[in-house]
Amino acid sequence: MNLLKSEHVFLRALEPTDLELLYAWENDPTIWLVSGTLAPFSRFVLEQYLTSAHQDIYTHKQLRLMIEHFEEPEDEMGTPVGCIDLFDFDPKNKHAGIGILIGDMSKRNNNCASEALKLLINYSFNTLDLHQLYCNITTDNEVSLHLFKKFGFEITGLKQDWIFYNGQWYDEYLLQLINK
Repeated sequence: MNLLKSEHVFLRALEPTDLELLYAWENDPTIWLVSGTLAPFSRFVLEQYLTSAHQDIYTHKQLRLMIEHFEEPEDEMGTPVGCIDLFDFDPKNKHAGIGILIGDMSKRNNNCASEALKLLINYSFNTLDLHQLYCNITTDNEVSLHLFKKFGFEITGLKQDWIFYNGQWYDEYLLQLINK
């Protein structure tokens, strides 16, 4: 059994063939608010990122996985629909941040994000032996708040006027999930 596969989602390592998808997603201004991006990424920068993406999470302190969607559980090849990240990985204190993007608009609201998040939570707690995951979500992002709360993340803090984007201030929640 693969720890990173569910009925319709497979989390896999980045491949060089993911360059064009990452280029499109990272350069989409509609997600810059949630990604903290201020300027477009060049293909060269993303190629360099893909070159180093194979590094161990203990060395690189982050892990980005592609989310592949399968129509049928027995399908061998899926379609990349997004990515999910662990960042600020701290093995001593056993915590990491988590973020998710479903870049394929047609796959939003069809459980891809839920299945991917469930897989990464399980991997984080049972394979990486983490004690805690956290995420940062703007207070107006109801879809993401619902997703993370569904898996037990709790709002533990409010950062007022935390993000300045397009001339406007946004508040951001800190959510935490502690492995009991």
